[in-house]
Order: sequence, then C-alpha cells, then structure tokens
Amino acid sequence: MKTNKREDLSSYLEEQRAIKLAEMGEYLRHLREQQALSLDDVASITKVPVRMLNAIEEGRLEPLPEPVYIKGFIKRYADALGLNGSEFASVFPTAQVSSTKRKFWGEIPAGQLKPIHLYLFYLVLIIFAVTSLSQMVDHSAQQAVITPTEKPATLKKPTNSNQGQTKDNVALVSLKDGKNSSEPVKVGLNVTSDSWVRVVIDGKTEFEGTLSQGTQRTFSAKQEIVLRAGNAGGVMVAYNDEQAKTLGNPGVVKQVIFKAN
Repeated sequence: MKTNKREDLSSYLEEQRAIKLAEMGEYLRHLREQQALSLDDVASITKVPVRMLNAIEEGRLEPLPEPVYIKGFIKRYADALGLNGSEFASVFPTAQVSSTKRKFWGEIPAGQLKPIHLYLFYLVLIIFAVTSLSQMVDHSAQQAVITPTEKPATLKKPTNSNQGQTKDNVALVSLKDGKNSSEPVKVGLNVTSDSWVRVVIDGKTEFEGTLSQGTQRTFSAKQEIVLRAGNAGGVMVAYNDEQAKTLGNPGVVKQVIFKAN
C-alpha cells in the first residue's frame, strides 16, 4: 500500500513538473524570440547545452537531469533574458518521493550522489555561470566604444606658409614665415550648407552651434583660432583676407588651427 501511494505521489509530482516546465519553457521561448536571440546565443551566455535549453522550451523532462538542476537551468535562462531568474524559477517543483535518482547527463551513478553533493555541485555551476557572464559583459563594454569614421581631408595651405599639416582631420595653419606676428588672426566663414561649428579664440569658446546656409561670420584672435566643423564641405574659410577655400569634404568632421606664429 505504501509503495502504491509513493508511486502515485511520485507520478503526480512528475506530472506537475511537466506541466510547469511546459508553461515556463513556452514563455522563455517567446521572450527569447522577441529579443531575436537564438538558442546558441543563450547557450553561450548561460553555459547550458543547447539540447537542454531546447528540452526546457519544449517541456520535455526526459533529456533533463534532476529537478534541482532543471530549476538551476531555468534560473540561468531567465537571467539571460533579463528576468529575475531566482523568482521565476522558484515556482518549478523540485520535491521528490522516490530516493532513486537518475544519472546526471548519464555520467554519475545515482547511488554516489548525496544531497550535500548536489547542492555543492549546483553552487559551483552558479559561480561559474556568474563569473563567465561578468567577463562577457566586461568584454562587451570594452568593445562598445564607437569611434566616428572620418575621412582624411586637407585644407590648402596659405601661399608660402612654412607650417601646415593634416592629422586625424586636424590642420595647423600659421602666418607666413612668422612675419607680421603682431597682426591678429582673422578667419572669415561663409556657410554654403548647414553645419555645426565650434570656434575657440585664444583658448576660449567664442561660438558653438549650427550655422545655416548663407551665414557669414568673421572671427579675430591675438594668438590662435581653433575652428571645428561637422560638415567641412559646407564651410568656406577665408584666412587673413586670403581667398576663401572649402574647409574639407561634405559630411566630414574637420578641425583647423589658425596660429599667429
């Protein structure tokens, strides 16, 4: 009689686990597809084999290990999708009636496992998963630095100037041969296409904003003028009353430093 009751209760618990696993697996699959993740993606995050994740989504208990491990897999799966894994997995029943245990992945005999071993092994799995996920997040954060792509562009040097170079879209222009260094630096702008512009005069920001097409501005300084434009092809520059020239190529960020000496 006791044996029958034990078998009935065991069957009932197995049925409840199957029902709950099917509900939870369907929800996890739906959430995964919403986030455009594949099972391989989830497996790389959770370190849970794809076949185990697939069994969870399909509500199949047969390929899965002991309920306590299933619960751990569900927790890690839920965490990977942005859920509270502990809370989500807490509803999965792990109680067992029979002392007979299935082999874990067909490798460990049931007779060699004790409750303390199960919990210690589960703890090691969790620590490993958390450490791996932390390393992946750190690596992703390092790769997430985006460097704007700016095509190299140059500004034609003033006639007979002795210094001028372009490096990382920054050009340096100085007065001719150091003569007339007492003259202020004067730069005239003629905007032919809307562009964001920043002008720094002798170390102080004089202007920063978007200039619309047709705008004409003149800036003077004692030592230097640093001009930066977000659309170099839309800005014409006249340096110390010389003929105006286009700052660079359209859509390219360009910075030019005009120095008095």
